[in-house]
Amino acid sequence: MEALWPTTGPARNLIEFACRAINRSDSLLSAKVIVATFHRGTRPTRNEFVHGCREAGLEVHVIRERFLFDPAVVPQIRKLIALCKPDIIQSHAVKSHFLIRLSGLNRRYPWIAFQHGYTWTDSKTKIYNCLDRWSLPAASRVVTVCRPFAAALEKIGVDPKRIVIQHNSVKPFSPSGEREISDLRRRLGISMDCQVALCVGRFSREKAQRDLVEAVAILRKSNEHRKLKVILAGDGPDEGMLKKAAHSADVGEWLVFVGRVSNPTPYYTMADLFVLPSHTEGSPNALLEALAAGLPIVATSVGGVPEIVRNESEALLVEKQNPMALAQAMARVLDDSDLRHRLAETAQRRIHVFSPEAYCESILSLYQSCLAEMPKNVCS
Repeated sequence: MEALWPTTGPARNLIEFACRAINRSDSLLSAKVIVATFHRGTRPTRNEFVHGCREAGLEVHVIRERFLFDPAVVPQIRKLIALCKPDIIQSHAVKSHFLIRLSGLNRRYPWIAFQHGYTWTDSKTKIYNCLDRWSLPAASRVVTVCRPFAAALEKIGVDPKRIVIQHNSVKPFSPSGEREISDLRRRLGISMDCQVALCVGRFSREKAQRDLVEAVAILRKSNEHRKLKVILAGDGPDEGMLKKAAHSADVGEWLVFVGRVSNPTPYYTMADLFVLPSHTEGSPNALLEALAAGLPIVATSVGGVPEIVRNESEALLVEKQNPMALAQAMARVLDDSDLRHRLAETAQRRIHVFSPEAYCESILSLYQSCLAEMPKNVCS
């Protein structure tokens, strides 16, 4: 897995699974997970993902890259596999998939590729993402996070019998205390009688926070005396553009940019509403966290979102790229306490479907299935 932070969705799910898979006294199924990641350059750099894995008690190996597409990476991977002697190889994201296929290790080991979705930030990234067309059809299984992604995998040649849909998991929510919330409100300049809407995610085009800025402008125009602060937690390439858009729309005072937060719990505890305005999603961890927190949710009906929350049950779902619909749904939730209570109540009843225990059991069963199909002499 290529990762810099243990708090990203794929990294967090991997670490949580690895810790649970090895400590299962109630099951015959268990697994030891060894993590390999990448570091580019010769200078030693603190990698938060490596630190997070070690803090969780996981064995971690760092594959060194001198530069992008360094060919020396392939023999390092082969050497590491020979050292660790795994039963299964698991890869996450385009680069890792490509290297497993390039190394030829897929011919000797069961290989499970986890496809988390794509970002389309520039032409180089688009070309990079296309590598999956060559890599993924060779995997024993491709795990993806929603039905639309599964359909896209079929289109690039992955056998539908090898595709597994597995949504991400989320831990039970433990809310922050009143004093911590009071201190946070004071620090952010949010009065106690002001409602709070929360949006968590990377500031990039597909996350569509620009639509949320426009929705807030519509809310302000319809009721400029509404007491509302919209917190945007995250960072990314669109941050400057979003702040300019907020200023242009004259809603700068309604928006609070708090940057990347390592512990979002106080923000979920403080919020009255969670908003997900994305144009594309798989199995968004922020949405699962909001669901676990029992927050009323307004989200766009994209990707795996309607597989996680159902319209008028756990959330209000609207079409993407429609700031007016987003604003109307937000106003409806903010102005109707009965609706907020109903959405939060049904969210609490649904969250068990996405528990870490259920996720762990599912992945371990997948391991068993792959091993059962592999000839016994292949890995010798």
